[in-house]
Amino acid sequence: MRYTLLLIFLLLAVRPLAAQTDSRHRFHFTEPACVWEEQLPLGNGRIGLMSDGRPTDETITLNEISMWSGSPQETANPVARESLPEIRRLLFAGEYRKAEQLVYQTFVCGGAGSNHGQGANAPYGAYQLFGRLHLKHRGISPEVTDYVRSLDIDSATAETRFRSGGVLYTRRYYTSFADDVAVVELTASRNGTLSFDMEWSRPENARYYADSIAGVVIEGALPDGQGGAGVRYRGEARIFLPDGGSVTCRDAAVELRGATRAYIIIALATSFGGNDEQETVRHLMHDAVTHRPLAELWRAHTTAFDKQFGQSATIRLGTHPNEQLPIPERLRLFHQNGDDFALPALYYKYGLYLLASSTRVGGLPPNLQGLWAHQTQTPWNGDYHLNINLQMNYWPAESGNLSHLHTTLADWTLAQVESGRRTARDFYGADGWVTHILGNVWQFTAPGEHPSWGATNTSAAWLCQHLYRHYLYSQDTTYLRSVYPAMREAARFFADVLVTDPRSSWLVTAPTTSPENAYISPSGDVVHVAAGSTMDNQIIRELFDNTLSTARTLSVTDALLGTLAVKRHLLMPTTIAADGRIMEWLEPYEEVEPHHRHVSHLYALYPGNQISTEHTPDLATAARKTLEVRGDDGTSWSMAWKICFWARLGDGDRAWSLLSRLLRPATVRGMSYEGYGSGTLPNLFSAHPPFQIDGNLGGAAGIMEMLVQSEAGHVELLPALPSDWSASGSVSHAKVVGNALISFTWKEGRITDFTLRASAPYRHKLLARRGLDSLNFHVMGTGSANREGDYWVFDLHFGDVIRAIDSSRIP
Repeated sequence: MRYTLLLIFLLLAVRPLAAQTDSRHRFHFTEPACVWEEQLPLGNGRIGLMSDGRPTDETITLNEISMWSGSPQETANPVARESLPEIRRLLFAGEYRKAEQLVYQTFVCGGAGSNHGQGANAPYGAYQLFGRLHLKHRGISPEVTDYVRSLDIDSATAETRFRSGGVLYTRRYYTSFADDVAVVELTASRNGTLSFDMEWSRPENARYYADSIAGVVIEGALPDGQGGAGVRYRGEARIFLPDGGSVTCRDAAVELRGATRAYIIIALATSFGGNDEQETVRHLMHDAVTHRPLAELWRAHTTAFDKQFGQSATIRLGTHPNEQLPIPERLRLFHQNGDDFALPALYYKYGLYLLASSTRVGGLPPNLQGLWAHQTQTPWNGDYHLNINLQMNYWPAESGNLSHLHTTLADWTLAQVESGRRTARDFYGADGWVTHILGNVWQFTAPGEHPSWGATNTSAAWLCQHLYRHYLYSQDTTYLRSVYPAMREAARFFADVLVTDPRSSWLVTAPTTSPENAYISPSGDVVHVAAGSTMDNQIIRELFDNTLSTARTLSVTDALLGTLAVKRHLLMPTTIAADGRIMEWLEPYEEVEPHHRHVSHLYALYPGNQISTEHTPDLATAARKTLEVRGDDGTSWSMAWKICFWARLGDGDRAWSLLSRLLRPATVRGMSYEGYGSGTLPNLFSAHPPFQIDGNLGGAAGIMEMLVQSEAGHVELLPALPSDWSASGSVSHAKVVGNALISFTWKEGRITDFTLRASAPYRHKLLARRGLDSLNFHVMGTGSANREGDYWVFDLHFGDVIRAIDSSRIP
C-alpha cells in the first residue's frame, strides 16, 4: 500500500489534477452579427478586432488601446481651496443644503472636466474607434448554408465558416500575441474562388488611400480638445497570397481576384507617449511577414498566448447538452431552466480571457469597454471610473493567476501621482496626492464637473489597495518597494485633510459623497455632499493599515507612520444603525434610493476584508441586512459586486441567484437595450447597459470567490458553494495570497483531492472543512504540514508541493 500511495503522489506531482485546457471554452453563433454586441472580441492587450462575419459585405472593427482624443489640461480652480473652510463649517453646522450648493458652485475642476461624458472633442478626450476595414466579397451568394461563427478562448481565435455555391469558405481571425498585428486568414475549398475588395472607413478625422506596397492605409489625428491636433494614428492592411491570385489598387481600395487562400495582415499604431506611428507600423508589418512563413503566424500566436493564459485558473462544473447550442439560445435556456452549470464556468474563463485580451504588461489598463469600441464618442468617454469600475476590472487578476496583468494598473496609478500632487495642493492645500472619480490617459485627477459624483476623493486610496494586493499575492518585495512611495503619499494626503467632526469627535473627510447615492437631511433636503462617509472611513483605514504594514515589511522608519497609526484609530468605525443595517454616512440618514446600484458602505466586506463572518460576526449580520434591503437588482457591475458580497458572507445560494441574474439575456436593436437591459449580451459582454466590461470581470471574480478565498488570513475552499454545484466540480490553478497555486476537486460538497504549489516562502493556513479535515497531506520539498486546531498549517519554501487525496479513490 505504501508503494501504491507513493506512485500515486509521484504521478500527481507532475500532472495537475485538472487538465490545462478545456475544449468547452468556446461558443458560437449560427448567423452573422446584426449588431456590434453580437460580434466576437479578440485582442492582444493593445489591438482589438471584432468582425460581423457577414458572408458578402463584411465589416471588421479595429481598436488600439491608446486611441484617445484630448490632451493634458489645466484643472486648477483657486476658488475651491478658498471655499473649503466654509464648506466644512456649513456641513458641521448641519446646513447640508447650503454646503452642497457651495460645493456645486466652487469645488469643481477648472474647465469642462469630462464634458458630462461627451468629451470626444473636449480636452478631457475619449477613447475612440480606430477604424473599420470593409471586405466586399465577390461571387458569394447572400444565401449560404452551414454557417457558424465561433470563438475559441483557449487559442484566442475566432472563425467564420459557411458554404456557398458548393464552396466551403473559412475565415480565421486573431490579434497576434507573437507579432502584435491583427491577422485574417481566408480560404476557399475550390481553387480561384476567393475574391474581394478591401478598404477602410472611419466616421471622422481620417484619410484613406491604397498603395501597391502598403496596401490600404488609414491615417489621421484626433482633436486635442483645445483647437489643435492630438494623437496621430496610422493603420495598414496588406494582402498576401501564398497560392496565387491577383491584387490591384483602385482609388482607396485594394481588389483581390482569383485566389484560393489569402492573408490580411493589419498593423496599427498611434503617436501616444511620443511614439512614431509610421515607423511602428512599418516595423510591425515587416517583422510579421519576414520572421516566419505566413503559415506559421497562427501557431506563433497560439504559443505566445498560451504562455500568458494557459495556466490561468479554470473552473469545471460538469457538462450539459446545451453546450452544443448557439450562445443566444444557450443563454435563453439557461435563464429558463438554470441547470446549465457549465455556462458559469465558461463565463468565468471568458472574464479572464477579456482581461488578458484588453491589457498587457507595459500597456494601458482596460477602460470601461476593455479595448473594444465602435464609436468615436464612447459611452462615458470610455474612460477610467475610479469609484469602483476600473478597480473591478482587476478583481479576478490575482486569484485567476493573471497576476502579471495587475502591474498595468500599478503603472497607470504611479503615472497619476505627480498630477495628484498638484490637485492636492490646488484644491485642498495639502501634501501627498489625490485623485477623484474621473481618470483618463492625460492624468486627470481633479474633482469632476458635477460634485454629486465628482467630489469623492478616496480613489487614490482605493487604487493603493491594488498596489498592496499585488504584493500579497506575489510576495515581491522589490515591487513593493517601488510602489510604497505612492502608498505613503496617498496616506499623507489624508493625514493632512482629515478634520474633526465637532459633533462626533471622529476624523472625517469633508466634503465627500457616498458614491453615487443621496440622503435626506434632517430638514428634508435631498443631498449628496456630506462630511465623512462610511466608504471613506473604510478605505482610509485600510490605506493606513496597508501603508504601516508595508513600512514594517520594508523596515522603513518615518515620522509620518506614527501619525497614521494615531489617526487610524480616530476614524469612525463601521457602525450598525438602529435598523440593523450598516450606516452609509456618519449619521443614520435615510437614503434617497434604497435600492441604489452602489453599495459603497460595504467596501469593508469586499473588496476589503475588515468585515467577515469569522472576525466581525455582528457587522457581517448587518451587512447581510444591508444587502437584503438594497435588493438584488441593479446594473450588471452592481450584480457582480453583490455576488462577491454574498460569497464573502458564505451564502452560495444567494450568490448563485445573483449570478443567474447577471446571466439574464439582454439584446440590442439599434440603441435600444431589450430583454432585461442589465444582464448578458449575445456575445457574453456584460450590459450595464450599455456594455461595460467591469460586469464581466467582477462577475468572474465573484465566481472564484464562491470557490476559493484567501484574503482574510487563511485559505478557505468552497466557502460559498451553491447547493446546485455541490455534486461535483473542480478548480485548477487558482492563486492564493502567499504566491501559491491551488487545484482541487470535490464530490457531494467534499474535497476529494488537493494540490498546493508554492512559488514563494510563506506560511499558509488552510481551513480544515469540506472534507479537508480527513485528508492526509504530504509535502514534496523541504516544507512542513501540521494540524493546528481548525487549520492545516503549511510552512513552505519556493517549489514545495502539498498533495492530498481521498484514500477511498485508491484501488
